[in-house]
Amino acid sequence: MTTQRVTVFGGTGFLGRRLVERLARAGCAVIVAARHDGEIAVPDASGTIVFRRTDVRDADDVAAALDGADAAVNAVSLYVERHGLSFEAIHVDAAARIARQAAEAGLRLVHVSGIGVDTRSDSAYVRARAAGENAVRQTHPDAVVVRPSVLFGPDDAFSSSLRMLARLPVVPLFGRGETRLQPVHVDDVAEAMARILERGITGATFELGGSGVHRYRDLVRAALDAAGRHPPRVPVPFALWRALSALLAVLPSPPLTRDQVILLETDNIVGEQAQTFAALGIEPRDLLRFLTQGR
Repeated sequence: MTTQRVTVFGGTGFLGRRLVERLARAGCAVIVAARHDGEIAVPDASGTIVFRRTDVRDADDVAAALDGADAAVNAVSLYVERHGLSFEAIHVDAAARIARQAAEAGLRLVHVSGIGVDTRSDSAYVRARAAGENAVRQTHPDAVVVRPSVLFGPDDAFSSSLRMLARLPVVPLFGRGETRLQPVHVDDVAEAMARILERGITGATFELGGSGVHRYRDLVRAALDAAGRHPPRVPVPFALWRALSALLAVLPSPPLTRDQVILLETDNIVGEQAQTFAALGIEPRDLLRFLTQGR
């Protein structure tokens, strides 16, 4: 293990938690820097896990979380703006703050972004992710940027939503369901990030997608087949989905946001020239198998 002590910002999140577990099993001392205390039990861990309450908007908190570390990972995510938390504050300003302080301390950094980031996107979330990448590159040129596709795994939001659709008498599709997706298992992404740290890789960008590229309608069909149900599937124009998301925006935790709708309007797959799992010796899993077999 090249890295002995790693600070994982957002280490209690869906992806961050898996990375913390993987690093602890490999013998790392892991500092979990998150806004809320948590508990991650790894029975077979040879390393240690320490929680440090951290607000990534506070420079002193970030500095304290990085103290004594060999490397850092920014896995902080915000999917819905709320309670004074904005995409700009988390995905741009905080990303730049972590990158700058990691660079000043001479620490290697892995920054989590996403496939399809674009500063010209209609989605405020996608624009902020892209701006955050740019800020990281400017302040820490040696940082590694990891762009995962839609994450799936135990208790994830994406496959859970597909299974929920299987219970409906009529299944609405996003558009005609032709958008191509390449969902990736959360544990595969965590493994990739751990290997990046272990191998001391710097200055690279990885796009991480699952082994299969699927149309949204085919994923819905797989979920229906797994549930043994075959209700009608009805195409719904994206304009109507955007209108619905605007109505739902008044809720504290809307089940659908404008940004989520926009993300489903365009293909979300690994680029042809991108570095992928193959460069790290990992064979990723396929969501279709997960939907049908649970693994």
